[in-house]
Amino acid sequence: MESESNERSGEIARRAFLKAAIQTAALPVIFDIQNADGKPNAADSINVNNLSPKMLSEKSVIGSYGSWADSLLPEVPPLSFRNPKHIDLKSWQKEALAKTKELVASPVKGKAPKVTVEKKYVFDGLEIEELSWELGYGRPTKAVFMKPTGVTKPLPAVLGLHDHAGMKYFGYRKIVKTPGDQHPILKEHQKTDYGGKAWANELAKLGYAVLVHDTFAFGSRRVMYDDTLGLNWGAVNTTGKSDQDPEKIENIEAYNTWSSEHEHVMSKSLFCAGTTWPGVFLSEDQVALDILSSRKDVDPDRIGCGGLSGGGLRTVYLGGLDPRIKCAVCVGFMTTWTDLILNKSFNHTWMTYTPLLPQFMDFPEILGLRVPMATLVQNNNQDQLYTLPEMKKADQILTEVYKKAKAPEKYAAKFYDGPHKFDAEMQKDAFEWFGKWLA
Repeated sequence: MESESNERSGEIARRAFLKAAIQTAALPVIFDIQNADGKPNAADSINVNNLSPKMLSEKSVIGSYGSWADSLLPEVPPLSFRNPKHIDLKSWQKEALAKTKELVASPVKGKAPKVTVEKKYVFDGLEIEELSWELGYGRPTKAVFMKPTGVTKPLPAVLGLHDHAGMKYFGYRKIVKTPGDQHPILKEHQKTDYGGKAWANELAKLGYAVLVHDTFAFGSRRVMYDDTLGLNWGAVNTTGKSDQDPEKIENIEAYNTWSSEHEHVMSKSLFCAGTTWPGVFLSEDQVALDILSSRKDVDPDRIGCGGLSGGGLRTVYLGGLDPRIKCAVCVGFMTTWTDLILNKSFNHTWMTYTPLLPQFMDFPEILGLRVPMATLVQNNNQDQLYTLPEMKKADQILTEVYKKAKAPEKYAAKFYDGPHKFDAEMQKDAFEWFGKWLA
């Protein structure tokens, strides 16, 4: 869920940094850095995924300040359930949830919005409804609801959370398939990140009700360039008011580049408004959860959520803070605050961060607030967005949390070879996890 432009510039900086690390530290390891053409470069023989952050503590993405910044974090934070002072699960949960909600500062939800059914049809064995609703700020939210045809009984349900991928022009369309020609950008995105599958459709075919909605700053909820004031970088066509087609590849790419640069503007403005980007995500995702759980064809006691990357981030906050989520599957978004301090903050979106929260709990413990409810975390060993040691550390943290809560069977983490993705193998495991705890 990370800006592609940030990744590209970040990769250049990372390679330069790693060369310096080899020269000064003489680390006895062999690694695999790739050139722009994807081929290994023998001269750049290091892979940060195999390094402990402590091994690189003298050099970091914030220079020699890395060790100092990391030392500001408590070894075991005060609101970590791992902290020995917390004995009773419910009393700890009450305290930890209260502080997390305070810092996330999610905007207060208004009354439940009226849902409009824009279209209704059958496609590929699924009954599909194209929906919209007004939140009282910004443009209307668009969404898709899917379930198997001919089913009338209440179904287990999943709120599908779309990714970031540096593509704010698109939202729910990234993980669904509807009739008609699929946009070539979406077709390629599903091929590279999802094994060529629209995973929300595939899950619905297995007997689930699935709702996927555009969230804040994506798709129908994106910031329209024509609505902004005082910004003078890169004119883009996003509204279709001109003779140009906003769905042309070059126009979408121009918008995605512009909106990537706009993220710091939005985040600063949200901080000034007394909220956070995770807080706005949480509020809008909870509205979608309200809509999903209120449907007569949905069993409100059997609802899960999940998603890749930005969808994994949203799973961390929604799954951790809303007990209606009985089963959570976080894909490709799990590490520690240490990893972000020392190594990886440069290629992550502003949407990740809740100021001051790291003083109270480590990043995986946000998701751990949901203990003892079912949780699956899926990681990729060569994920360029995290270091493998810190992904493993996050797994250890959640394992300890669930063990202390006497619910070790309700937590699992899986590691897969390959880069950042949610491919067919991972989808199979995720769907089986939903089936185990929802169906």
